Formats: sequence, C-alpha cells, structure tokens
Amino acid sequence: MSESNSTKLPLSSVRVLDITRILAGPWATQNLADLGAEVIKIENPNGGDDTRKMGPPFLRDASTGEETDAAYFLAANRGKHSVAIDFTTPQGRELILALVAKSDILIENYKVGGLVKYGLDYQSLRTKHPDLIYCSITGFGQTGPYSHRAGYDFLIQGMGGLMSVTGEPDGAPGGGPQRAGVALADILSGMYASLAIMAALRHRDAGGGGQHIDIGMLDVQVATLANQAMNYLTTGKAPTRAGKGHLNIVPYGTFPAADGHLILAVGNDAQFVKMARAMGRNDIAEDSRFTTIASRVANRDVLIPLLESITATRTVSEWVTEMEAVEVPCGPINTIDRVFADEQVRARGLEITLPHQRMGTVPSVASPMRFSETPIMHTQGPPTLGQHTREVLESLVGMDEASIKTLTANGIIKVAP
Repeated sequence: MSESNSTKLPLSSVRVLDITRILAGPWATQNLADLGAEVIKIENPNGGDDTRKMGPPFLRDASTGEETDAAYFLAANRGKHSVAIDFTTPQGRELILALVAKSDILIENYKVGGLVKYGLDYQSLRTKHPDLIYCSITGFGQTGPYSHRAGYDFLIQGMGGLMSVTGEPDGAPGGGPQRAGVALADILSGMYASLAIMAALRHRDAGGGGQHIDIGMLDVQVATLANQAMNYLTTGKAPTRAGKGHLNIVPYGTFPAADGHLILAVGNDAQFVKMARAMGRNDIAEDSRFTTIASRVANRDVLIPLLESITATRTVSEWVTEMEAVEVPCGPINTIDRVFADEQVRARGLEITLPHQRMGTVPSVASPMRFSETPIMHTQGPPTLGQHTREVLESLVGMDEASIKTLTANGIIKVAP
C-alpha cells in the first residue's frame, strides 16, 4: 500500500483512516500523506467528497472529454487512497471497523455525535483500540453551547473576528467586513490538526497510548487572531479594519506606483531610514514625527499621503529594484498567474505535476515543508472515486473477488474501473 521510496519519509510506517470531507480534514490528511503516511480516504460511493463537485472549473477526462472532478478536490487530496464505502449500512460499518483495527490514526469531521449511531465515535472505539489516535474537527469543538452547530469557514471567519479586521475601514470606499480570499479557518484548522496528531503520535510511541484530539474551528480562528487578539486583551479596545495598512507598523501596506501598486513592509526604524534615503528624502528620515515605529503610527495620516505622492512617481519594478538594493522589504501585488511565473516560486519548485488515473497528469502545489534528510517526494495525484477500494479491501481486510462483486452490486462499495 505504501508509495515507492516512502520508507525515507518521516511517517512511512503510519496508517491514517480519513473519514473527512470538504477542506479542513482533507488538508490535515494531505499534510500527513505528504510526510509519508498511508492515508485511506473513505468516501461515499454515491459521489464521494463534496469538493469533487465544487466547480467550475472541472477536470476533463483525457480520452472522453467528460467532466470529472472539480479543481477544488485536487487542492487537498494528493497522495491518498480512495476507498468508497457506505458505512451507514451494517456491512459497510463492519468494513470500516476492520480498517480501524489496521490504522494508527482516525480523523473525522462529522457533527458532534454524528458517528455514534455507527459505533465509529471515539468512546465506542477506545476500549478495543487503546492506541488509536482519534482526531475530530468540528466547527465549535466537542463541548460548549455551540458544539452541535454546523460550522463552515465563512461563518467561522465572521464569528471568530477575522472579518472584523479584514477589509477597508467603515466609511472608506469599499469599506465593510471582508472574507479572506482563501478558506483560512478551514486550512488553519487542518494545520493545527496535523500538528496535534504529530504530538499524539509522539505521546503514543513513548508508551502513553492513544487519545482523542478535539479541534474546533472557532477555537483555531480565535487563537490565530495573534497580535489583533492581544491588542484587544491588553487595552480592552477592539481593533478595527485597517484596510491596506497595519495597526501597529507604519509604513506597512500598499502604495500606488506609476503602473500599479506595490507593497512596502517597513518593519523597523533602520529600514525606515533606508527607505527614505532611497527615495531621496533625508528630510523624512530625520523628521521627529517619523523616527520611531510608535511616532509613525501616531502620525500615519501625515506620513502615508506623503509616501503615496512619492511612490506614484515611479514604476513598481523601479521601486522594487531601489528597495532591494538597500534591503527594504518591497514587492509587487501579484495575480496568481504571476505568482506561478515568479522566479523565486519557480526556483523553489512549487508548481508540480502528478500522475492521475483518468487525466494522465494533473497540476499540484508542492508542500512547503523542506527536510534536509527526509525530503518529501510527491508521487501520486488525487485519487479518482474508489480508485483503491479493491486494493485496500484485498490487502488489509482479506476480501475475495466474489465478496467485492457482491458489495459493489449492492451499492455498499464502489470500485473504480
């Protein structure tokens, strides 16, 4: 079941039973797959993971031109084995239980209590499988007054405060709360789940046994408010939307250029002096209103328009060249096509191509984790629905061909052609 050369990867001896869908759970298990874990993705035979249908854009079969999976599905499912089982049926449930017995980790993102009736909740499994690491990802966690509510990224971004500090200020053009352009609550929840699972593996391998990991997306969103949370907790005053700027650092935002916009991220006083001198404005560098971060924040309404009048006189590339020469962080605001054309992105090999059963190959984005001794090797693209059902049931459950045919005919499993 393991990929070739996977023994070189950190998690090559770990098997994960993945009963998640959409994004937070699949993002976590994709991280584990990247690290060498054998991830068995359990999908409903009737359609599979919901993100397979979340398009356009959709992939098209290389030979027939038929629309297949949405690009969304590709984002979080590389390196996994798709096993299509309807575990709402007694026979399907027994197959899942057989796979639990062969797994180190089970990760799920159903509503609190949603798996109890199938005997797949942590309390039902822990006695027979004391070393099992069981990770639950929900909108609001396993406890508290909201625990039984469904949680979605957009909702969590709003309830967790992120939208209150994202976007232009009220009253400004385009003002009002804004959702982040990617599903950060989902993705960060997946990242925390991955980290928690690593810690639980360490604990288990030290003889401590398995445990239940409770990841609540609202908890994650509140935790990752970072400095914005501390700005409130230390002052009692809720931060507001700063738009293109930063509440605690100036200048730190977008500025107009002659041919577009650029970013200046001046994080300390020495960089500010270098920036001003590169602009030919020693007077700004020496102005007492701007000599410290605190004074620049206090006088942002004076400094920002002044800098905007200067940056508007030259092109983005000219400013980037000037600022790089004096080691002041500066860069363009790239569209995503320009991101993948960027020489640094290309040099780091972030765009990759992976094999795919129906498409031949599909594009993907490489993991950003870089190891000196156990480098990640991306070898398998996202699976088609049920691509590995036969392989897994034969090798791990010992099922014969006749049984596979019967379960397929009854709609309990799906075997990809």
